Amino acid sequence: MSHKIGLACIIDDDSMYVNLVKKIIETKNLCQNLMVFKHGKEALNYFEAILTNLEKNAIPEIIFLDLNMPVMDGWEFLENFTKIKNKFGKLITLYVVSSSINPIDEERARSINSVKDYLIKPVTIEDLEMIFLNQST
Repeated sequence: MSHKIGLACIIDDDSMYVNLVKKIIETKNLCQNLMVFKHGKEALNYFEAILTNLEKNAIPEIIFLDLNMPVMDGWEFLENFTKIKNKFGKLITLYVVSSSINPIDEERARSINSVKDYLIKPVTIEDLEMIFLNQST
């Protein structure tokens, strides 16, 4: 890999899933740093705060977003994030990662320009490797 991802972000309230993905990312050395938020509001607060201080290394290159979370779900996060994402001046690739196999959820997610792809949990090691490899080239 010529360029390792500097910062990735997981927005998900499922601690077992988050720990599994973190372990894969660390073991495979896919990125330098990883941020985790338990719900969309926590993540949105972070992104709104860094808008005032546009520190490039504080902006993730990849976001993995769950749909079903407390406080603010993935749909609400997407609606708000889409309004501010262009202000960062950096490409942010967003993947919806959900346990929902409902075709309506998948179609809705894929119809949002900010969403690169829709992945169904559990995400495999191979999926993560391909995502990080494609992002870093």
